[in-house]
Amino acid sequence: MKKLLASAILFGLAAPQAAIAAEEVNVYSYRQPFLVEPMFNEFTQETGIKVNVKFAKKGLSEKLKQEGEYSPADVVLTTDISRLVELADMKLVQPVDSKVIESNVPSQYRDSEDEWFALTLRSRNVYSSRDRVGHLPAEFDYTDLAKPEWKGKICTRSGKHPYNISLVSSMIAHYGEAEAKTWLEGVKANLARKPQGNDRDQVKAVKEGLCDLAIGNSYYLGKMVNDEKQKAWAEAVYIDFPGQKGNGTHVNVSGMAMAKYAPNKDNAQKLMEYLTGDKAQQMYAEVNYEYPVKEGVKRSELVASWGDFKADDLPLEKVAEYHSAAIKLLDEVKFDL
Repeated sequence: MKKLLASAILFGLAAPQAAIAAEEVNVYSYRQPFLVEPMFNEFTQETGIKVNVKFAKKGLSEKLKQEGEYSPADVVLTTDISRLVELADMKLVQPVDSKVIESNVPSQYRDSEDEWFALTLRSRNVYSSRDRVGHLPAEFDYTDLAKPEWKGKICTRSGKHPYNISLVSSMIAHYGEAEAKTWLEGVKANLARKPQGNDRDQVKAVKEGLCDLAIGNSYYLGKMVNDEKQKAWAEAVYIDFPGQKGNGTHVNVSGMAMAKYAPNKDNAQKLMEYLTGDKAQQMYAEVNYEYPVKEGVKRSELVASWGDFKADDLPLEKVAEYHSAAIKLLDEVKFDL
């Protein structure tokens, strides 16, 4: 009798805790608070599910591995296809079977095993000097960056940055390692200076006349336009979309995955589905000047003003397969030296 009573007491105590847990979802995020908190607040208002967020600049995969089955993480938000694939390769995530997500996220922007999904798209553009170059022709392709006519006129951040590794990976996927290496050597020969800084710094260098072309992600233009100190940099360039007569412009993603040991699995799926829906997609795109991954969702007015473009339809899962090969080529040509 005492044992039954004790069990009842324990059950009675445990029930409210389980109920509380059922109304929460825990997110590990590389994405900055100002980008995701507005969406989380809307999600909580609509569902009553509280979103707890742990932000980090790096090390989330290591943290998940260390925590193991005791990890409180339900959903992981990250940037760049390589980081999403890393989570899957380290077996830190689990598949999500959701018709909602499947209908919202095109197949080329999600894992074939349903272990990760894109949330937003960012194109890898070439910025050209308004004064010295003008808009690049529609025929301009990434391969043109290696042509002798651009010798000493190109600026870029480190080749080892994930954004550039993904671009090199896509070149390998399309043309093979040998041709991609030749191209990489040509781009290196055309650099105006040693790779350095971030994408905005490259546009600044164009403004200052250090180079005529800069390689950078699309959303940085939106950030510069809306920063009084950097607006002049943005106004000094045109944004160009390479590959419009060929493979299309290379795109990368921000994305999400469900943690392997998610303690609030149902709530995690609800949040993931919500993030691929119309409202969250539009909020995401507005705040960070990215492209919604869901087709038909309105772009921000500024992003829409840049015009339409054809995106490379190569599945990002395929691009990620060449991540190690890209790093090897960057080392072989001593790109950053």
